[in-house]
Amino acid sequence: MGLLHYEDFTEGLVLELGTYHLSREEVIAYAAEWDPQPMHMDEEAAKHSVLGGLAASGWQSSAILIRLSVDGYANRSAAMASNSMEEVKWLKPVYAGETLTGRVTVLSRRVSSKRPEMGILKCKWELFSTAGEAKVEITGVQFMGVRHP
Repeated sequence: MGLLHYEDFTEGLVLELGTYHLSREEVIAYAAEWDPQPMHMDEEAAKHSVLGGLAASGWQSSAILIRLSVDGYANRSAAMASNSMEEVKWLKPVYAGETLTGRVTVLSRRVSSKRPEMGILKCKWELFSTAGEAKVEITGVQFMGVRHP
């Protein structure tokens, strides 16, 4: 099977993106580098925070969702780039030790009027706990190569 192209991403298409297990060590290492707040680095401080336990930074949670997207479809597609994320929602904490699943839904699509070799997909990417609890939601744009411009 060849690369997926714009034509393969119909409006309403839902793709499951696989799973990712987030370790305690990953949460702390990411926080130490990029978001060194106590609720992301110290279990005792995290218990007393609004998160109620050691939890990933929202940015780390978003990065996990993007990684699932890359592994789930982008690296086997004619994905070109993105120019925006319209909305990012961190709905629930992503706790150390959780296994997460991802999903992407194509909300709308059109071919660029200026670059007919490029399709523009508006998508919603979602990250869930294995129990189905929504954790992260990102709505944005992905450019995808058109198979037959």
